[in-house]
Amino acid sequence: MIGQVAVRRFPALTVSTPRTEVRQLTAADAAAAGEIFADKLTRRWLPLPGDSGPIDGLAWCTDLARQRRDSGEGDHYAVVRREDDQVVGSLWTRRTDWGARLTEISYAMAASARGFGFAAEAVDAVAIALILEHGFQRVELRVAPGNLASRRVAEKAGFSYEGLLRNAGFVSGGRVDLELWSFVAADLR
Repeated sequence: MIGQVAVRRFPALTVSTPRTEVRQLTAADAAAAGEIFADKLTRRWLPLPGDSGPIDGLAWCTDLARQRRDSGEGDHYAVVRREDDQVVGSLWTRRTDWGARLTEISYAMAASARGFGFAAEAVDAVAIALILEHGFQRVELRVAPGNLASRRVAEKAGFSYEGLLRNAGFVSGGRVDLELWSFVAADLR
């Protein structure tokens, strides 16, 4: 197998917390995902050019999720509020490095679900599952300075601040620095 690289499929993942369930997105989640990504505050922090059109909820939940999963790069998930089975957020993994056993988590929450701790609960549960059940050693979050809600999510989910990645990302307003937060296997001890 010289010159060939084995592609790993991202692991199937479903986690439950007292208030949420995180599961793979399905076509039935397309409308909720489209609404989450159409929200003005959400779009402010997404790595999209300011003039980009809406995110196609159906493609996000099906084709794009399948491509990311099959390539081994990550996956797309629904954050479901258990009390009423409503999709209140989307969480996705990306930038997976199988040699280093690390991945990055990103998320977006529905406007009606912000401020209730669902994002921190879901991110914490997924990070723990990736480490305990799937052998990851490091899970990262990257937060644009000024996105105080995401900084609070990182803190509440037990991530540690590592530093600033200068000019490492972009949002609708242009280039930005990114705060690097991590959760590692040793954090579980």
